[in-house]
Amino acid sequence: MERWILYAFASMFFAGFTSVIAKQGLAGITPELGLSLRTVFVFVFILMFAAFAVSPSELRNLNKTNYVWLGMSGVTTALSWVFYYKALKQGDVATVAMIDKASVIVAILLAWILLKEAITLRVVFGVTLMLTGLIVIAKK
Repeated sequence: MERWILYAFASMFFAGFTSVIAKQGLAGITPELGLSLRTVFVFVFILMFAAFAVSPSELRNLNKTNYVWLGMSGVTTALSWVFYYKALKQGDVATVAMIDKASVIVAILLAWILLKEAITLRVVFGVTLMLTGLIVIAKK
C-alpha cells in the first residue's frame, strides 16, 4: 500500500476522534471559545511538529504562490472550523460529521475545475453513495 493511503487513513481515524472529543469539550462553553482554545493547541502542536519536520533550507523555497494559496487554505479552514463548531454544539456528532465529510464532493468538483483532475464513472458512483448515506444519516 502506498504511504499516502496510510496517511489518509490516519487522518480519517484522528478526524473521527476529533468530532467526539470536541463535542465533549464544548460542554458548558460557547463554540467560539471552544474553537479558540482548540486552535491554540493546534498552533502549538504544529509549531513543535514543524521544528522537527521542516529543515530551515526549505524556507528558501517559499514563494508568493505558496503564500497566496496556503493563506487562502488557512482562511477556508478557519471558516470551516467556525461553522463546524457551531453545528457540533447544537447537532448530533454523526450528522454534523457526515455533512462535513461530504466536503469531499466539493473537493472533487474543485479539483476537476481547477486542477483538471478526472471525474470517472467510479467517482460519480462513489459520490452518489456518499450523498445517499448523507441523506440516510441526516434524515430524522
